[in-house]
Amino acid sequence: MTPLSSNFLVPNGTFIIELIAFILILVVLAKFVIPPINKAMEARQEAIRKEFAELDEAKADANSAKDEFEAQIADARKEAARIREEAREQGAAIIAEMREQAQAESTRIVEHGKTQIEAERQQAIASLRSEAGNLATGLAGRIVGESLDDEARQSRVVERFLAELESDTAGAS
Repeated sequence: MTPLSSNFLVPNGTFIIELIAFILILVVLAKFVIPPINKAMEARQEAIRKEFAELDEAKADANSAKDEFEAQIADARKEAARIREEAREQGAAIIAEMREQAQAESTRIVEHGKTQIEAERQQAIASLRSEAGNLATGLAGRIVGESLDDEARQSRVVERFLAELESDTAGAS
């Protein structure tokens, strides 16, 4: 071996062939492998960008739906409060109407009772007059000693007796 051939700084033929093979592999990789890989990476990056954009859009939609939902709930609460207030007012009106009807019915019953009592009083007075008249005629017949069977005579005697009785009562009081 010559000292020149053993110098490691001087390239030999194997190195040149290896260098050519390496450059050839780099060219093949640059021409046929790297462009599809770059294309796939760019497509993937674009897909990720789209997913983030869709995510932001979905987030905005969700926030607007949430705001709309909260507005609907607030409206529903207002409507429920209004309905409750209307029901309360209707209940108060119904109660007032029922009280009014009960008062009218109570007044009607009291008036009917008074009328009935007055009718019964008049009937009792008439019955008492009749009985007092019969007793007075019987007693007067015994005292006078004649019969007072005649209806007209009996009626006159009873009326006169009751009139005197009422005048005596009025004078005493």
